[in-house]
Amino acid sequence: MSRRLQHLTLLLLLSLVLTSCNRVGLAYRNLDVIIPWTLNDYLEMNREQKIWFNERLKEHLSWHCGTQLPGYLDYLDRLQQMVERNQVNDAELQEFTREAKQAIAQTARAIAPSAIELLRSLDDQQVAEMKAAFAKDMRQRRSKYLKSPLEQQIRLRAERMDKRLTTWLGSLTPEQTRRVADWSTSLGEQNQLWLTNRANWQAQFSAALEQRQNSDFDKRIERLLVDRESFWTPAYRQAYANSEQASRNLLVDVMAQSTPTQRKHLRNKLQNVRNEFEALKCMRTARQK
Repeated sequence: MSRRLQHLTLLLLLSLVLTSCNRVGLAYRNLDVIIPWTLNDYLEMNREQKIWFNERLKEHLSWHCGTQLPGYLDYLDRLQQMVERNQVNDAELQEFTREAKQAIAQTARAIAPSAIELLRSLDDQQVAEMKAAFAKDMRQRRSKYLKSPLEQQIRLRAERMDKRLTTWLGSLTPEQTRRVADWSTSLGEQNQLWLTNRANWQAQFSAALEQRQNSDFDKRIERLLVDRESFWTPAYRQAYANSEQASRNLLVDVMAQSTPTQRKHLRNKLQNVRNEFEALKCMRTARQK
């Protein structure tokens, strides 16, 4: 549950960079279906757990829409203004990233007690099934992201970024496509470092679940959910910092190379996201309070 909501927050705050989703509002309206469906990949809940989980999920989504989404409208306004000025710069992107991380942490802290309560209720079979799901997840990701030679990994990474940017800007120019290729090349073996770090976090999480009756379980899980960076490997910590800087540089350059048509396309996409948020029933309810 926590990872899905964290991903949602990052989706909303860094949509230009991190996702090719065309209907953010539609996805948000259906989180009560999407989250349980995704969670099923890792955990088979019993009937009592499902009833409890669905009730808690409604509460968390109501809280998120009523207290967090209004701030995202301001965020979108600032993004639109930056695009209007055609002055996308590293300093502002750093500030947006900082705010995104704060929003993720706030959401994680809010839902951590419910996640802890659910995890503490798991039986041994459910814990074993979750560990098996982690192993399957890792096998699939290694096959997708590491099986091919490094040169192909770099090409596929560039294609994924090209697709994301095209969603928001329209077709890229040859110059922009070359810049994306340079960005992907600069990240080198990022896939390997990312998956090694992911496996490390999953191992720490599994170890905590094995000791879920211990008195320090709540603190261990909260830290794993809220302060994930403290579990990063040293190599990934450095790689992440480099990747974050490289991605900001990429955005600055791509926007500097953008055409008036691309910027108009981007402004329209951002406005559509804003309109979808404003149309959410929970947002209208929040304004009336």
